[in-house]
This record gives sequence, C-alpha cells and structure tokens, in this order.
Amino acid sequence: MSLLWISLASGITSVLAALWLFSGLRAGAPPKRMAEIAGYIVVGVKAYLGRQFQTILIITAFLAVVLYLYRDFWVAATFVLGVLTSLAIAYVGMAGAVRANVKTAHEATTSQTQAFHTAVSGGSVMGFSVTGFSLVTLSILYYILRDVDVLVGFGFGASLAAFFAQVGGGIYTKSADVGADLVGKVERNIPEDDPRNPAVIADLVGDNVGDCAGRGSDLFQTFSDDIITGMLFAATTVGIYGPQVLFFPLLLQSVGVLSSLAGVFAVKAARKLKAESAFNAGMAVNTVIATAGAFAVCKFLLNDLRIFVGAFLGILVTLVAAVFTRYYAGLSGKPVQKIAEASKRGVALNLITGLASGLQSPLPSITMIVIAVSVAYTVSGSVAASLLAIVAVNIGSDLLIGFIMTADAFGPITDNAAGIAEMSGADPRIVGTLASLDSVGNTMKAITKAYAMSSGTITSFVLFATFFSIVGLKSLDISTPITVAFLFVGISLPYLISSLVIGSTAKTALLMVDEVRRQFSVIKGIMEGKAMPDYAACVDIATKNALREMILPGLVSIVVPVTVGFVFGAQALGALLIGAVASAALLGPFFNNTGTAFDNAKKLIEETGQKGSFEHHAAVAADTVGDPMKDVAGPALLIFMKLIGMTALLIAGGLH
Repeated sequence: MSLLWISLASGITSVLAALWLFSGLRAGAPPKRMAEIAGYIVVGVKAYLGRQFQTILIITAFLAVVLYLYRDFWVAATFVLGVLTSLAIAYVGMAGAVRANVKTAHEATTSQTQAFHTAVSGGSVMGFSVTGFSLVTLSILYYILRDVDVLVGFGFGASLAAFFAQVGGGIYTKSADVGADLVGKVERNIPEDDPRNPAVIADLVGDNVGDCAGRGSDLFQTFSDDIITGMLFAATTVGIYGPQVLFFPLLLQSVGVLSSLAGVFAVKAARKLKAESAFNAGMAVNTVIATAGAFAVCKFLLNDLRIFVGAFLGILVTLVAAVFTRYYAGLSGKPVQKIAEASKRGVALNLITGLASGLQSPLPSITMIVIAVSVAYTVSGSVAASLLAIVAVNIGSDLLIGFIMTADAFGPITDNAAGIAEMSGADPRIVGTLASLDSVGNTMKAITKAYAMSSGTITSFVLFATFFSIVGLKSLDISTPITVAFLFVGISLPYLISSLVIGSTAKTALLMVDEVRRQFSVIKGIMEGKAMPDYAACVDIATKNALREMILPGLVSIVVPVTVGFVFGAQALGALLIGAVASAALLGPFFNNTGTAFDNAKKLIEETGQKGSFEHHAAVAADTVGDPMKDVAGPALLIFMKLIGMTALLIAGGLH
C-alpha cells in the first residue's frame, strides 16, 4: 500500500499547481466596459451551471437508490462521489476560465505574449484539476475500500455526469453560436461578437459551460475510467507480477501528471516562440518525460519491458491523432484550404468538399489504434500479460492528458477574450491579436477531441475484455441471428445519439434565431447602438432547452444496455457493446474533424480580409452546420462509448 503514497503525492502536486495558477488569475483593473461584459458572462455561467447541477443531482439521487438495491451501499456511495467530483472539476475549471478571459483581453492591449501565457495559465487550472483530483480521489478510495470492483461505481458516476455536462453544455453553446451567426453575421452583416447582437453573451457563456466545464468532466471521466478498468485487469495478473501490479495504473498515470506539469511550464518558459510553436515544444517535453517515466515504472515495478512497449505505443497513438487532426482540421492543412477555396462557389461546394475530407479523416487514427493494440498483444506473450499490455496502451494514451486539457481550455479562453475585447470597443488590432490566438486554440480543441476519441476507443478494448471476463464469455458466436441482430443494434445506437443531440441543437437554435430576429425588430435603436439588447432572454432560452434536451440521450445510453443485458443475456449485450463502439469510433472523429475544418475554413477567409463577402457567407453557413457536429455530437459519442461500457460492467455480475 505504500505505493499509493506516490500516486497520492502526484495528485496533490497537480492540485496545488492548479490552485497556485488560479490565484494568479486576478483580473487586476481592466477597463470598465471589459469588466461589465465579463460580469455578464459570469452571471450567465453560474446561472446555467447551477440549474444543470440541480438537474443532474436529481437523476443521481434516483440512480443511487437503484444501485444500492441492486449492488450495495459502497457502489452507490462511490457512484455519487463520482458524479460530485466530476461536477466539481467542471466548476473549478470554468472558474479559472472566466477569470482568465477578461485578464487575457486586458493584457492583450499591452502584450500579446503576456495575454498568451495568461490564457495558458487559465487552461492549466482545468488540466491540472482533472488529473490531480482523479488521482487523489481514487488513491484515497482504494486505500479505504481495498476493493477495485467497488470503484466501478465511481467510474459510472463520472461518466454519467460527463455525458450530461458535455451534451447540455454543447447544446447550449452551439445553439447560441448558430443563432448569433445566422442573424448577426449573415442577415445583419455585423461582426461575430458585436454587442448589438442579443445572442452574443449567450455564445460567450456557452464557450465556458460547453468547451470548459463540459470538456473538463469529459476528460476527468476518461482519466478515471482508465485507472479503474486498468486496476480491474491488473488484479488478474497478480500471480505473474505480484501484488504491486495493482498500483501499475495509478503509478503510470502519475507519470503522466508530472510530465504534463513539465510540458505546461515549458510552454510558459518559451516566451520567444509563437503560440503554436510553444505548444509543440511543450508537447515534446511532455512526451519525452512521459516515455522515460513509463520505462522506469515498467522496469522497476514489473520488470517487464514488453509492457513498456504497450505504454509507448499508447503515446504514439496520441501523437498520431494530433498530427492527422492538424492535417485534416488545422488552418495549414490542405483540406481546410480546399474548403475555403470551394466557398468561392457557394455553400453547397463548401459542404461537399468538407464532408469528403471528413469521411476520410478517421482512418489514420483507427489504423494506428489497431496497430498499437495488436502489436502490444502479440509482443507481450502470455494471455494475462497481453491484457496488461493493452491496459498499458490505454493509459499510455493518457500520459499527455494534463497538457492536452490545458491546450483545449486555452481555446475558449482566447475566444472569450476576443469577444470581450470586441464588445468593449477595443482597438481592432487587439481583437485581431486575440482572434489569431483563438485560431490556434480552435485547432488545439480539435486535437483534444481526437485524442479523447482515440483513448476512448482503446479503453473500449479493455472494457470488452473486462465485461467478457466477468460474465465468463470467451467469444461471441456470430453464426447465431440473435448475436448479429444486437451487433447491428449496437452499430445503430451512435447514429441515434447523434440524431438526438444534433436535433436538440437545431431545435434550440431555431428558438434563438427567432428571439434575435424579434429583438432586432422590436427594440428600436439596437443597430444604431442607442439601445441595449436583452441578453438575458437569449441566455434563458439556451439554458432551459439545453437542460431539457440533455436527458433523453443519457437515458438511452443507460436503459438500452440494461434492458438488453437482463432480457437477452450477456452474449447479446457483448455484441451490442462491440457494435456501438465500432460505430462511434468512426463517427466521432468524422464529426470532430469535419466540424473543425468548416470552422477553420471560415477563419482562414476572415484572416484574408474577406469578412462580409460571398465566400464568407458560404463559410459561415457551413460553419453553423459543423458546430453541432464538432461540439455536440462528436464529444457526446466519446462519452457514450464509456458510459455504455461502465453500465455493462455494473450489471455484469447479475447476467447469465
């Protein structure tokens, strides 16, 4: 048990780093108008999160009673703790982001470099909180309970909270974004963050509740679930490696936490580099230290370097996902340039070009995942060691998570900062400076989604094996119609989830468009800047509809596997899991990369001074199509893969 102190100390170090960075985000004395706009954002964020948390906690209370009756008190208790911790992470990260946005906007008036590093610090609060709180909580829980199986409740709770937070936040932010763009930019031909647009505050609030709070919960459940499933598997290899193998997932994740700390501080030290180059340097530092640390853990804890091969391949999966995401979705990639060029011929060709490259984009990452898992399984030898090697691949893909989450949260912070600057009437050069940082952040967000989807797909291999082990299945007989039937049902589920969340975004955006049009029509003097729009009305529309619409997809993700498992048995549920993950693993990257490519094509056109042109209008329209793809459907499918798997593990013991 003494090895637990290492993971606990690593987690505490990460939490302390987050608190230290948070304390440095005081806004100082920004101009009055900047402070006023930031205040609107804070009020909107707190109002939404407060109501979202209430909704989630009502559902949590009901499910806790069900788990208590079906399993036991401790599974129910850890489930509740998983929900509460995930929501707490979302709130802490969001608090850092809303502090950082106004400080970044203010500092951009004097120093682009300082503004960049403030945004990095704000993102680091989320990155270090996600990893630190997970390690601390799971280390303490295992020390108290001494039972890995009970921790499945914690993973289920974290996944459930993440699903609701990501789907609700995504619907909120994209409905506001679409409403603001379609009426403001296209119909009224005013800038994106013009204070005359009634939906602009809701849009800026959405960046925080969706891209910060939602994504923080998302990666918290990814990090935590990988530790829990890893420990479940490690327990089966005690006869080979000894009892210390139980702590392998915790120690390997500790390596990732410390190497991510080094990577982030390397970014902050690289003051002479451009933003994207600084992030690349930080990722290089993170990768080198994580690789060396993984080698040390595998050598001295397990004395088996075959397991290190798995961890190293996991790191490569993350890097390959990042490289190909930059190509397919980044500003400098050929697909984005082709989409921007196609916009000169209208929105139809913009969409066709983007969809063509987007459909191709999942292939490289999936190929790398299959290679990594297959090589790790083959090289490691015995069956037990092979399964531990797959665990190593899975956790290896997490070793950059603190750094990647930092870069991800950097995006909405700079987006908010640009909005605050523009709404407060700052010099256009300042707005342009922040917009260029936002473009970097947009690509980093896409990389985070690509990483998370790759890691989630590998986790699913571990979840399959864990589920099959618990229910005693050695294989699936696909010659039986029932197995094939549920394989296809599983394949169809990600399409259903995607339909529900994209449809919910459209429904809410429709109401948002109507409200923005109404205000432009009814409130005289808005366009002349003589009257203030009713920002609160748009915030209220986004809040009410996002909370209502997030519930059904969550219920589908839980009720379907439970029903299939208890009515049709373990084999049917196993087939359902494989089909669902295979489908989501391809559909998710398609949504993420395509939506980001549409967004960056619009930004590329804007950077060349073509705002308001025919091609810009075409790109804006395509971007509104891509918004729910990349920020609602794609992230929802990632969490869906984990949630359906954790649900299956919870009920596995009672299946025939």
